[in-house]
Amino acid sequence: MIIAAALLDDVIAHAREEYDAECCGMIAYGRDGEQEGLRATRVHRARNVFASRKRFEIDGKEVLRAIDGFEEEGWELGGIYHSHTHTAPYPSQTDINFAANWPGLEWVIVGLAGEEPEVRCYLIEGGEVREVALQVR
Repeated sequence: MIIAAALLDDVIAHAREEYDAECCGMIAYGRDGEQEGLRATRVHRARNVFASRKRFEIDGKEVLRAIDGFEEEGWELGGIYHSHTHTAPYPSQTDINFAANWPGLEWVIVGLAGEEPEVRCYLIEGGEVREVALQVR
C-alpha cells in the first residue's frame, strides 16, 4: 500500500481517539500513474457498531455511502483499517474470517499495545495472511 503520511496519521489518530474500542474505517484507492499503481487517496472513519475492544463491524449502510462517495471521485474501496487496542497488529482469527467477505482488499491494523503505535498491512485471501509493504510517502 502506498499512503500519504497525513492519511496514515489520521488512521493512527482515530485509533487513539477510540482507544476504549477498536476503531475502524475504509480506505479509498486511486490510480497514481502507470508506474506507481494504486495509492490510498482518502480515509473514511467509520463507527464500530460493536463498540468492542475485541472486534469491529461497520454498518452496511455506512459502507455503501462511503463506497458511493469514493466512486463519485473516481476511486474504489481498496482497504479496511482497524485497531487492536491491547495486542500486536496481526490479524486475529475473527479478522481472517471477516476478510473472507472482502476479497482483494488490503487490511491495515494499528496496534496500540506498546508505547508507540505499530501499523501493519496485510492481504488476507483464502484464510491465508500475507504482510504487504506499507509505503508512506
